[in-house]
Amino acid sequence: MTNVPTPPVHHGHPAPDGSAVVEHSADVDPRAVLGTGTRVWHLAQVREHAVVGDDCVVGRAAYVGPGVEVGRRSKIQNAALVYEPAVLGEGVFVGPGAVLTNDLRPRAVTPDGSPKRADDWTAVGVVVRDGASVGARAVCVAPVTLGRWSMVAAGAVVVADVPDHALVAGVPARQIGWVGPAGARLVADGDALVCPLTGARWRLENDTLLEER
Repeated sequence: MTNVPTPPVHHGHPAPDGSAVVEHSADVDPRAVLGTGTRVWHLAQVREHAVVGDDCVVGRAAYVGPGVEVGRRSKIQNAALVYEPAVLGEGVFVGPGAVLTNDLRPRAVTPDGSPKRADDWTAVGVVVRDGASVGARAVCVAPVTLGRWSMVAAGAVVVADVPDHALVAGVPARQIGWVGPAGARLVADGDALVCPLTGARWRLENDTLLEER
């Protein structure tokens, strides 16, 4: 995504050519890349070298850190904080007030009491695979990976990798079920797991969820 040219940016109103729209009070660094159809709402900040794909939403007062990559059709909701070097796949949802951290051992000062500087620590990131969702006010403590179509419940604190399609909740977050692409918790039907919204059927093999064709 880092080689994608930046489309024209229009401020405060949709552009006829479908390019990105940035509200007047948002702060988008000129070195950031915004995809076609993406909208950045009031008071949001998108830092230098961040890449936000096509048809994304960056909500009011959200933060996207330097170099963060966001796949197309993703939504970063109001006041969510996505710190570098996070990588979000396509169709990712980050709920209001959620935080994707980048410091495994956060301190304001070094052991000798001097202020920490950029070269005093190594940033670690959260990876969110395609279709995954992070609920409101959840915290993902880097380094962790959220699998495809997984779902983190509101208020959860994720400290370990989350498998594809897993539903996790609590502090610390633990798996409590499975979800399909529609987001509904799958229900047992004999040896299968079924989505109550779509009727799609799934089966577990070696702790991996596989859709029945």
